[in-house]
Amino acid sequence: MSRDPAELRRLHFINTLFAHVTGHDLYLAQQICEAITFSLAELQAQTEAHPEFAAKFDTAFNAAAAALLAKHFADVPQYGFYHWDASLTLASATPLFSRAEILIGLKHLAPYREAMLLVTNLRPALVPPTHRATPRRKRDYAEALAFIQDLAAARTARSANLQLLFL
Repeated sequence: MSRDPAELRRLHFINTLFAHVTGHDLYLAQQICEAITFSLAELQAQTEAHPEFAAKFDTAFNAAAAALLAKHFADVPQYGFYHWDASLTLASATPLFSRAEILIGLKHLAPYREAMLLVTNLRPALVPPTHRATPRRKRDYAEALAFIQDLAAARTARSANLQLLFL
């Protein structure tokens, strides 16, 4: 049985994101994946008819997975969760605004010993798919990744276990 590479990528994403629930069981991850895809059935049908909508479906899938995970973490009081979408505004991914957003997230996660900070759409915000990936844009993206990692490391208590996920 061969799978579409995008489906496999989404399956591994869900398996990683929900590992504490699935225990890395791909069957359970597949069920979560199918539930999210089912909730986006109309958009998936448009994507099948128009392959150029694939990026839009991936963005919607990632947002739905993040919302589901946030809802799950709300029911589990010992775990913290914060989601930052770097493409919310044109300035979101710039160093000043990203620092402020990440600090808000880290402040939200500070009371938890186990927490997850999910950063989505950082690459598309800094290296838009509709533009050429220039060396400067690639450098800005690499610097943003390093900046967020360093900021999270500096502002997280040593006793805390923070998972930092970039999507």
